[in-house]
Amino acid sequence: MFNDVTSTAVRSALDALSMRQRVIADNMANVNTPGFLAGRVTFESELAGAVRSGSGAVSGTVARSLEPTRENGNNVNLDHEVLANIDTGLRYQLMVRAVDHEFSLVRAAARTQ
Repeated sequence: MFNDVTSTAVRSALDALSMRQRVIADNMANVNTPGFLAGRVTFESELAGAVRSGSGAVSGTVARSLEPTRENGNNVNLDHEVLANIDTGLRYQLMVRAVDHEFSLVRAAARTQ
């Protein structure tokens, strides 16, 4: 039951969202570091393709942002990072709820046995 496509996709999403949260925290910590380029984690399109193919297993990819830099060579936009952190937190909560729902189904099935 926990090796089906849905479970695998949810685990992959949780791992990638955790990676995104760490990268956002790193970006925020380096907002004033000269020459620092913000990191961006992508995985959504790969996850969609993996689910379509019946796998569901992917990992996030970290790439440096190509957005314009300030005079010190840093391109971290604190407003963007705050919003990305909120969005990522909400997505993570949604995935945790999906896992919780899956376990509640298992608990309910075990009680009826």
